[in-house]
Amino acid sequence: MKESINSSTSSSDEAVWEIRPSGMLFQKRDNDAAANPTIIIKVSYASQEFDLPVPPEFTFGEVKSILSSIIGLEPKVQKLLFRGKEKEDHEYLHLVGVKNNSKVLVMEEETVEDKIREEVRVTTEISRGAEAVTEVRTEVDKLSEQVSAVQAVVFGGTNVEDKDIIHLTEMLMRQLLKLDGIEAAGEGRVQRKLEVRRVQNLVETMDAVKARNSNPFINNSNAVSVTTQWETFES
Repeated sequence: MKESINSSTSSSDEAVWEIRPSGMLFQKRDNDAAANPTIIIKVSYASQEFDLPVPPEFTFGEVKSILSSIIGLEPKVQKLLFRGKEKEDHEYLHLVGVKNNSKVLVMEEETVEDKIREEVRVTTEISRGAEAVTEVRTEVDKLSEQVSAVQAVVFGGTNVEDKDIIHLTEMLMRQLLKLDGIEAAGEGRVQRKLEVRRVQNLVETMDAVKARNSNPFINNSNAVSVTTQWETFES
């Protein structure tokens, strides 16, 4: 009986201890290899694909620790997907069905800092778009006053230089081009559409003014119609 106890003690002394990537200490026995053989999981990350040998009793958190030294991605920002579903760090490979040659997809999870940067970027773009529309609106306000003045003169029976009408129309068209090049979202996009319609109406008014200036004997009802439409738009 004493010899049997010593033999057992001797066997215990020769036991080998290993540290898992997670920092856990466990005792490795001679029969562990047979009981829990290593499996190969096929890892896919970005454009990389490689085989990773791991014990089936590993957790996904332990797999992340190994992967961090291979792909250079911190475990906290790794997302491991198996069969299309994200797995938690505490889940064991063999308990969720991971076997030899099973495929595991690695994705980079967006951090809080990344989300904040994206929100700031979107807010900045919206702000810039709104500011750009406001700048165009200021220019259109000035041009609108000139359109009203020319319209009053021409429809009052006085001719003006055609080049002045053409120049004013070209200035309006330039504002349309500016509006077309503005990237706006939300309220900024709505304001841009309204300003586009406003400029288009001013251009149509200038077309009527040009026609009247070329032929002073055009029916005055055209002038009333154009003015009425513009006043309605302004209101």
